[in-house]
Parts: sequence; C-alpha cells; structure tokens
Amino acid sequence: MTAKGYLDMDLLRFTTAGSVDDGKSTLIGRLLYDSKSIFEDQYESIKRTSEQRGEGYVNLALLTDGLRAEREQGITIDVAYRYFATPKRKFIIADTPGHIQYTRNMVTGASTANLAIVLVDARHGMVEQSRRHLFIASLLRMPHVVVCVNKMDLVDYSKERFEAIREEFEDFSSKLQIPDMHFIPISALEGDNVVTRSTKTNWYEGPTLMYLLENIHIGSDHNRIDCRFPIQYVIRPMSNEYHDYRGYAGRVAGGVFKVGDEVMVLPSGFTSKITGIDTFNGEIDEAFSPMSVTIRIADNIDISRGDMLVRSSNAPKVSQDIEMMVCWMSRTPLKLNGKYAIKHTTRDARCIIKEIKYKVDINTLHRLEDDNVLGMNDIGRITVRTTVPFFYDSYRRNRITGSVIIIDEGTNETVGAGMII
Repeated sequence: MTAKGYLDMDLLRFTTAGSVDDGKSTLIGRLLYDSKSIFEDQYESIKRTSEQRGEGYVNLALLTDGLRAEREQGITIDVAYRYFATPKRKFIIADTPGHIQYTRNMVTGASTANLAIVLVDARHGMVEQSRRHLFIASLLRMPHVVVCVNKMDLVDYSKERFEAIREEFEDFSSKLQIPDMHFIPISALEGDNVVTRSTKTNWYEGPTLMYLLENIHIGSDHNRIDCRFPIQYVIRPMSNEYHDYRGYAGRVAGGVFKVGDEVMVLPSGFTSKITGIDTFNGEIDEAFSPMSVTIRIADNIDISRGDMLVRSSNAPKVSQDIEMMVCWMSRTPLKLNGKYAIKHTTRDARCIIKEIKYKVDINTLHRLEDDNVLGMNDIGRITVRTTVPFFYDSYRRNRITGSVIIIDEGTNETVGAGMII
C-alpha cells in the first residue's frame, strides 16, 4: 500500500469497556495478533513474560497492560491507546478500565470514539458496570455499540446463554438512545469470532468482530449539515512571498465549507465570502469535518482565537447560561456556586455553577433530585453561567460544539466533562 493510500483510508476510533476480568485487554491483544498487527519481537516479549509468570498460555493482554501495577493485578488502570491498520481501514483503540472508580477514564476514552465494544462475561451476564457503560455510551452519543459476550468457551458455547444475555441488554438499552447495536458471541482467549469465524458457534449467523469493525458505516457519524469552524489560530506570515496573507486555521467541527460560500463571524456577526481554503498539501475547493484547514475570506474582519465561522442561515445557539449533563472527575465534589475555568471548542472562559438539578442513578436510570452532591465518577445535570457567550449546539446534534471541559483553576486539573443539552 502506498503512503497516500494509507492516509486516505477511513479511520475508526473505538473503545472497549466492561467489568473487571471480562477480557478487554485480551480481546485487543487477540485482534492485534490475529490481524497480524504486532511485530514478532513484541509477541516473543509477551511470550517470555507469560512464561516467567508461570502462565500456561501466551497472555495477549500484556500487549496493552503496560503499567507494572496493571500486570501485577491483571487489570487495566489507565486508558491505553493502540494503533493498527488492515487493508480496509485504520483503527485507534482506547482500552478503558473496568473498575467503578475508573468510570471517568471510560468517559475520556469514549469521548472521541465512533464505536464502543462492551464486553460481558458469558457466565455472569449483565452486571452493574455493564449498565454504567451502556449509559455512558448513550450519554456520549456513541453512534455504534457492539456487545461482545466473551468467555463463551466457559459456557460450552451455549446459544441459550447468549440469547438470554442479548435479551437482558436489549431490555435495558430500550430506555437509552443507542441507534445501532450489535451482539457477537466470542472467546478472546481462544480467538472464536474475533478475527476468524468459529466452528463452535454454528448457530451464530452474524459477522466476526473484525469484519464488523472493518465494514461498519461511519461516514454519516459526522455532522455535515451545520457549518461550524472554530478559529484556533490566525496565520500572518508577513514574509515577502506572503506579505498580505491572512488565514484562519482550525478544524472543521461540522458541515461543508466551499470556496465562494458566504460565512458569518461570531461573535461580531459580520459576513464575508470564502476566497480560499488551504491545507498542508495545497489549496482545495471544499473542507468538511473533521479536516484541519486554513480558511481565507474576502474582508479584513477582526477575527481571533475562540471566534467561529458559521452560516448566517444556520447559526448555533449563543448564550452565557448553559445546561449540561456532566461527568465529575475530581475527588473534590462539585461546588454549587463554585467558580471554575471552562473550555468549549477553542474558546476559554470562567464559569459559576448556578444549579445542580439532579444526579443520575446509573443502575436504575432514576433521577435523584434530592441528592445534589456530585462526587468523583458521578453523573448529573447542572446549569452554568459563563463570563463570555458560547456558540454551541446540543451534544446530540454535534459532539464537538456540544461538549465542554471544566477545570479547577487552583490545580489546573480537568474536573468535569460536560455534554450540552
């Protein structure tokens, strides 16, 4: 494959989630090994480590569990990212922890993903963490969810057990908003239905996990309707060759921008026309999400980082009072009337927590309106007031312009991830 062909390939970002010991890291190791995406010396290294640990098999989980504490306990503690490619598609995997106290890590790994793989132990079925992970996948508007019923070898590849777990998941997910859901019976340890089809599950007629990952449609996952271009940087070379050049660099967050289109600048409201779109490889006629480009316009308007180019006929909401669902990530609880720094696209501001409406009981999906203390890993609905207006869409409509992060100004720690309602 040529370098250009590799760069032009689709990129699928996916995350794995599941309870402790459900086999997330083993599944990723199996995907990498069976798809021939690891080098021989990597395989020999984990083979030697497995032998030193007295394990009677090559522990593929060691490919992602790199921290000493992870290997000692046989668990995943932090989000581990792996990159691999097949002839059809490129992949970025986020292997997220299974423990309840690491729920925030799952939010981090899932926030940019197209697809979530939720693992469940065939012996145990749906557990509390399964409900938590499905709820987070729904909250983060994951377009695709694949439920992998793992360790089928330990239940004699029972079709009845697989169908019972499927019904359990479908019953719970009917209360959520998950547009595309798949179920696959697998054994990550043995490799059944991961990359190659298993002869032990002849009753299963669906695709293998790898086939699904390679062929699932992700082209419509990006918002191509609402034109949003947050300005990251103003480019002014001031050189002899580009003496009068002025371009606005950023990443397209939605819609399609074409040369000749009329655009409006927020917050000023001034309008102009696009005269050129530049990339590292030269000029192009149109740009769409998630491309990073530099846009030139006809008029000299005062534009700086944090401003946004949109269409006059399709502008985002503009407000300083914003309602959102928030996953709290700090050991210090969220403070009502507390002051925090807040980031939205390329815009920085400060905010005050005006109201904590309720906390969500993830197991029952009930709203706990009497409990307004949001501690670490809790999820709730809040209202904030920002020091400057934000230009935003609902998270359901656009995951980029509908998300914020909340920062403790004293420690510079990211304490909350918000999804605007």
